[in-house]
Amino acid sequence: MPTIDWTEDRTARSAAWHAESAAPPPRRVVVADDRTRAATAYRLACEGTALLWRGDYHNGRRLLQAVARRVDGRTPPPPADPAAAFHLHRRARGHRARVLGRLLVLLDGRHTLDLRRAPDVRQACDEAYGPPEGPVAVPLTELLGVVGAHQWRLKGVEVPALGARIHPHYGVFSPVRGEYVDLVARAPLPGSPGHAFDLGTGTGVLAAVLARRGLGRITATDASPRALACARDNVRRLGLSGRIAVTGPALFPGGGGRAGLVVCNPPWLPARPASGLDRGVYDPDGTMLRDFLAGLAGRLEPGGEGWLVLSDLAERLGLRTREQLLTLIGAGGLRVTGRLDTRPRHPRAADTADPLHAARAGEVTSLWRLAADPAAASPPPPAHRTGGGDGRGGHGGGQGQGQQR
Repeated sequence: MPTIDWTEDRTARSAAWHAESAAPPPRRVVVADDRTRAATAYRLACEGTALLWRGDYHNGRRLLQAVARRVDGRTPPPPADPAAAFHLHRRARGHRARVLGRLLVLLDGRHTLDLRRAPDVRQACDEAYGPPEGPVAVPLTELLGVVGAHQWRLKGVEVPALGARIHPHYGVFSPVRGEYVDLVARAPLPGSPGHAFDLGTGTGVLAAVLARRGLGRITATDASPRALACARDNVRRLGLSGRIAVTGPALFPGGGGRAGLVVCNPPWLPARPASGLDRGVYDPDGTMLRDFLAGLAGRLEPGGEGWLVLSDLAERLGLRTREQLLTLIGAGGLRVTGRLDTRPRHPRAADTADPLHAARAGEVTSLWRLAADPAAASPPPPAHRTGGGDGRGGHGGGQGQGQQR
């Protein structure tokens, strides 16, 4: 692991460095405590200097909030063009994450936070990072996300369409937006599919919904090891291990098998993720969407159907057109047999202060019903691959931090 170095009490010290954003270790680190002013912390962080917090835990959180207010106060108003507003918003969020990520804390060799009034973060860190391997410095923002994810995992998220709670893990997109789950719960099933695939399963929520609807055999996949562990945990909790097999890391199951129903809810925005935690929201170049549509026809049983769950937010932001989506569907040897639409119910849709409010206010989430086009040559089943999107995995869990698109 990379390391950071600093001087404390006239002694040179070092520790391993970890950041989920894959940010490199800061070159300069100074010690900060309860005497450090927010203006000083903001200036140093903007200059690239990291501050290792050694004061009271709650004072460190307050300092972080004060620095965040300074960053947010310098964000320019969004332009009228939706695509320009999106890219400006992403740059602003990236700058904000970099600046706030320079306030660090040190976890000891047991994942203990040795600060006054600090909570016990050992279990949360063990779940997110695995067994401790020695002292490690992490951004305070990341640690707060880890602790929040632990609470999500303990309490779970109520899914009305499932009649149960789903427990997201850290790094897996949480199913807090229930409208897409409701689409899968009410869409007419294609005949009597004996076998279904849930591609990019994430928390396993859609696989569980399909099982509750009576499907007896479901294969759930994901490219993310964290999502695979999360889905297996939820399948076990729900008593569905005999009906749902979780496999990966891959988009399509290995072996070239076919199914009567193939469901995929890829990340909705075709943009580069800033970190692994962003892969539940951003699908670089629409890779997962393209791979799903290119491989679907070759994985459908005769009379089978593919369900693509996708928001039109990318279209409203100027990142993809409806024509491009339909072209991808046709190029995959597929035809559209129907579509179910729903409006978002999450708070951002009504938040006029959101820089992307104009696009979010009109957003529509759709379940596209796709079938192999008999007029097109049937493509061979795709080869087993480990790429494709990470997906929250495609739809499940928030890094456990309650991320929303």
